[in-house]
Amino acid sequence: MRILHHFPLSPYCRKVRLTLGEKRLPYEPLTERFWEQRPEFARINPAREVPVLVEDNGLTIPDSNVICEYLEEAYADPCLLGRTLAERVEVRRLEAWFDHKFARDVTSNILGEKVFKRLSGRGNPDGNALRVGYANIRPHLDYIGQLAEARTWLAGGFLSLADFAAAAHLSCLDFLGEIDWSKSPAARDWYARIKSRPCFRALLNDRVPGINPPSYYGNLDF
Repeated sequence: MRILHHFPLSPYCRKVRLTLGEKRLPYEPLTERFWEQRPEFARINPAREVPVLVEDNGLTIPDSNVICEYLEEAYADPCLLGRTLAERVEVRRLEAWFDHKFARDVTSNILGEKVFKRLSGRGNPDGNALRVGYANIRPHLDYIGQLAEARTWLAGGFLSLADFAAAAHLSCLDFLGEIDWSKSPAARDWYARIKSRPCFRALLNDRVPGINPPSYYGNLDF
């Protein structure tokens, strides 16, 4: 069976897990404390980063974008990238938006400071970084809401990697209880729809020692 080296609260790992789940591809998840820089893991991925997917034939694929593009090429059904050039451009644009801009504006300032900084022993959260992250949540939620009101899914009329990238980051923050969904009903409705998909169930069951999600985290209706 294919193996996914991951960490439960990594949004990039979650994006891959959602993609594998939507394509109904079985895998064995192996939790990797990547900040420990284990030599054994370095032999699998010299970059020492998660996620890393290892196919049952030994093919090793690092990086969430590389993995998702590989899965689209190797297992085309269902299509999560779009069928026309314009659709693929929009999916990739939004995927990059969440994996780079949202990650820089929000995820790194909240998840990075409150979780990964502590786990890696790099001290206490930086209050200034947290304030920046909290200030940036609202405009990003507003943008998601605008997309959700204008389209069936974020990139258009079909579920795509753009939805999974957004949901991966938001679900990590939701695990920490850091999102006030009442501020953007349209974003909340979109998230409720994707949260209700079978591929999301494993994420709702995630638990991390020392971090307790809010009681509503696993509820499909919040």
